[in-house]
Amino acid sequence: MSSIQTDSRMATLWTKGLCAGYGGEMVVHNIDLEMVAGEITVLVGPNGSGKSTLAKCLAGVIPVLKGEILHNGNNISALRSDLRVRRGVGYVPQVKDVFNTLTVEQNLVVSAYTLDKAMYRQRRAFVGETFPQLEGLAKCLAVNLSGGERKMLAVARVLMLAPSVVILDEPTAGLSPRLAEDFLAHEVRRIADNGAAVLLIEQRAKDALMVGDVGCVMAGGSIRLRAPAREILSSESAMEVMLGAAVDELIDDQVDES
Repeated sequence: MSSIQTDSRMATLWTKGLCAGYGGEMVVHNIDLEMVAGEITVLVGPNGSGKSTLAKCLAGVIPVLKGEILHNGNNISALRSDLRVRRGVGYVPQVKDVFNTLTVEQNLVVSAYTLDKAMYRQRRAFVGETFPQLEGLAKCLAVNLSGGERKMLAVARVLMLAPSVVILDEPTAGLSPRLAEDFLAHEVRRIADNGAAVLLIEQRAKDALMVGDVGCVMAGGSIRLRAPAREILSSESAMEVMLGAAVDELIDDQVDES
């Protein structure tokens, strides 16, 4: 299986020897990751491999213990999460991704608090074109949305600030298989096609790798393999080498019977 060589100077976001964890204890270590504008980087791995910890560190939710994170060539390792958002790093967590007591429209307004009126109108129009399903739900409370609608709103909130990087942590959690497949193939793909560098963390490995450009296999807190997404998808033997028995957890019953 071939590896991918990326010039880090061309990457929108990249890490070098990144280590992160909780209470000073490392969970992920020596992460070298490059995310390129217009591409979806898919991160797969068994539960407990450190995927969400990595996402939180990139977003500034937890601190960098060692190494560095660069965004458009600038070191953002020490920046707070809100300052990273202002720089263009968007993050959609797996849970607590919208304000339940606010309407759809209010969620979007609150998320764009840094924009002036002209820019707000521009970004609001863009989000409306990207997620037309939300337009008829503008006055609905977020708590009353379906799972799919809620995820659209969560992503729409992030897109209001026109991020150059979008980190999606398990965006299809709780969705039906069909809704999940559609969300990955259309909504997530559209974000990258509009120019953002996307990091997609997913347990639905097959569906995610089918829409992704680059695949990273994570195990034991480190990235064990980085290659074109379709190559990882087509090589079960590579998954077995990297993850052992965990390969079944990664692709479970999503593998075609043919």
